[in-house]
Amino acid sequence: MNNEIHCAARAIGQANSIFIGAGAGVDSGLPDFRGTEGFWKAYPVFKNLGIEFQEVATPALFGVDPALAWGFYGHRLHLYRQTVPHRGFHILQEFCRDKSHFVFTSNVDGHFEKAGFSSANIEECHGSINHLQCADGRNCPRADAIWAADEINVTVDVETLRAEEPLPCCPRCHQVARPNILMFGDWGWISERTGAQEKRLMQWQREISGKSVVIEIGAGTAIPSVRRQCETFAAHHDATLIRINPREADGPHGTVSLSLGALEALKLLQAELTKI
Repeated sequence: MNNEIHCAARAIGQANSIFIGAGAGVDSGLPDFRGTEGFWKAYPVFKNLGIEFQEVATPALFGVDPALAWGFYGHRLHLYRQTVPHRGFHILQEFCRDKSHFVFTSNVDGHFEKAGFSSANIEECHGSINHLQCADGRNCPRADAIWAADEINVTVDVETLRAEEPLPCCPRCHQVARPNILMFGDWGWISERTGAQEKRLMQWQREISGKSVVIEIGAGTAIPSVRRQCETFAAHHDATLIRINPREADGPHGTVSLSLGALEALKLLQAELTKI
């Protein structure tokens, strides 16, 4: 492992640009929804009801049982607001200082921006819990609208995980709103905000030059959006791919695999960089 840490640190130190790919943020104390048991461990109420993650994280629930849907997402919204991004975010900022960089994340918590990364250099490929859209796209006069959730506060009964009235609503048609997050079986997700972020990422890729490195953190194979993006970037830009994952660190030929948690790996890389 010492050799891998050294190789990864050297690649970061020599890079002109850094592409960061990030999945689950468990080092900040956030729940990991990996598998049914992981979801039920985080939300035992749903275990008692026999409800799996895919049944809650779906736009259909906002029409069938909006109080339960907002109980889940309202709890997450409050949790993400209260959680302080772990030190690893700041180590990444240190790596990116004086280097061109961009973040591609499947996380919807907004923690990269909260930790100080510029929103102009972030793509949230699954959307953001900090933005809302109308849940009734068929009848809303502005069904394509997205708005910030800054003023939204949802009261949730922790015993039943049901949200109390009033639920967040669309300011245009006054029907129930939903987070602007790509859910399971989601044909109504409004992708314009994420699409604009994707265009900025594509422009950044066209403009970078010199050596690049990819730092991929906590991106598993169950939902491989981040892994695929990181592998594609590394291949197209002849970049070193550093894959940090305690369970699934293997990658294509040339990958520097670190079978560690995010914070532990980033601390080791930080320490190694001081020696180079």
